[in-house]
Amino acid sequence: MGAPNGHDTGFGGFAPRGVNIKQPKKKQPLAELSDEQKQENRQRTKVRVEVEHQIGGIKRSQIVVQKFRIGVDQYIYDVMETACGLHNFRLTHRQTKVTNHLLVS
Repeated sequence: MGAPNGHDTGFGGFAPRGVNIKQPKKKQPLAELSDEQKQENRQRTKVRVEVEHQIGGIKRSQIVVQKFRIGVDQYIYDVMETACGLHNFRLTHRQTKVTNHLLVS
């Protein structure tokens, strides 16, 4: 059994080897989801949202978003590693800001 992985329903045919894909449960036409299934879907949604926020933070580095025109494959990995490092740096060195007279970190 492979590593568990969330799965975007937009990539229905994508199934890499060694990965156990976890998808949310869908309601059948004439049946409702059980409370347990709903809770499981909520947990998966929390993880998915957190992952999407992290990806969005990484994409603040425009080199990740734009088409990469350098033909050397190794640079792609170096760029992604650097963008992830910069994102982690931003997260660990955030300044505390004041919002509605409350301190928020």
